[in-house]
Amino acid sequence: MQPLVGLIMGSKSDWPTMEHAAAMLEKLGVPYETKVVSAHRTPDLLFDYAKTAADRG
Repeated sequence: MQPLVGLIMGSKSDWPTMEHAAAMLEKLGVPYETKVVSAHRTPDLLFDYAKTAADRG
């Protein structure tokens, strides 16, 4: 199933906070994807992710 929600983190250390959102999405049956992308270190990667988000769901 294609993801409907993207959980974007600036670093892996953000996961303890974001895992609560992931748990709620799972509980609600909402498909999601997670991605670690630093807007400061890799802005082009973040731009590409956002640009292609609609194609992924």
